[in-house]
Amino acid sequence: MKKTKAITMALLGACACSTAYAQGSVTLYGVLDSSLAYTTNANAAGDSVTKMPTLTGSLPSRFGFKGVEDLGGGLQAIFALESGFGVDTGVAGQGGRLFGRQSWVGLKGRYGSVMLGRQMNMSFWATQKSDIMGPALFSISSLDLYLPNARSDNAIGYLGTFSDVTVGATYSLGRDTSAAGGPAATGCAGEVAGNAKACRQITALLGYDTGRYGATASYDILYGNVGAANGLTSSRHFDRRVIASAYAMLGQLKLGGGIIDRTIRATTGPVDSQLLYFGAAWPVAPALVLDGQVAKLAVKDSPNDATLATARLTYHLSKRTAIYGAIGRMDNDGAAAVALDAGGTVGAGRTQNGVMAGVRHFF
Repeated sequence: MKKTKAITMALLGACACSTAYAQGSVTLYGVLDSSLAYTTNANAAGDSVTKMPTLTGSLPSRFGFKGVEDLGGGLQAIFALESGFGVDTGVAGQGGRLFGRQSWVGLKGRYGSVMLGRQMNMSFWATQKSDIMGPALFSISSLDLYLPNARSDNAIGYLGTFSDVTVGATYSLGRDTSAAGGPAATGCAGEVAGNAKACRQITALLGYDTGRYGATASYDILYGNVGAANGLTSSRHFDRRVIASAYAMLGQLKLGGGIIDRTIRATTGPVDSQLLYFGAAWPVAPALVLDGQVAKLAVKDSPNDATLATARLTYHLSKRTAIYGAIGRMDNDGAAAVALDAGGTVGAGRTQNGVMAGVRHFF
């Protein structure tokens, strides 16, 4: 018995030494954001609606874990697990997945980071500095809901920053395993024997950023396969976005804008469109920020265009807590039915006005 106890203590001591040698940390973080919104013309009859949106107020709600371990020689092990949810009901986002926003592990060194798993792809990062409103309820997310949901399952990712230059890429063996449909869940699992193109997604990014101004270009192409949503029912079908964006700081005033060129070849027919956006943010007081954005979605050879205008006022109660209010307007031309509130509804061809107010807390 004494011998067994001695061996056990020795093993525990060895484990403790090993743990002390590998320096690491795990951080729990999150965002809680909820709002009340009122929009007009929410259906064909022209009725208005008041609701507590599930998707977002100013930022999508989430909680997550991120970790790093120093492996020596400038090499680190890194990981992220992040879960999205709606504060209004507590329902899990991203098709009900446990860690639907991020789920990856990787290595980071002097030449950048390599990650494996579900991760933000380059379309997500391409608009981070130029999109003034971000993934808010009234924003360009309403015109293209893929933008705040630009993630890829089964992905090999790389991201590296060298002085003022950033380069990145992802290659997904299967864009999205969820069958929920929609921009964040195309139901295209991929990894099909005999079809190396099925559900593959390739994204790439090149950016220049000084902190005072910057520009970014990205490329994103998603191939379909049998059973995929949005008409991408063959590996010959694809959905492609090319993004060019820029921002500049003029004193305390921030300006940002960009263009997103989209090409769809699917069973629903060919669609070519361009999304142009421009915004500005101004700190009118130490704790008060006024920002706004205008955007237009123009569909080639179609009258079904949509134009967005929105403004927001945010008051920071502390470094972690803020309250905000916003107004917005979406003009739908032809038979367009783009809702002002991301994920909402609107009568075809109708103009929709809206107001919202909410609170946000970081932890």
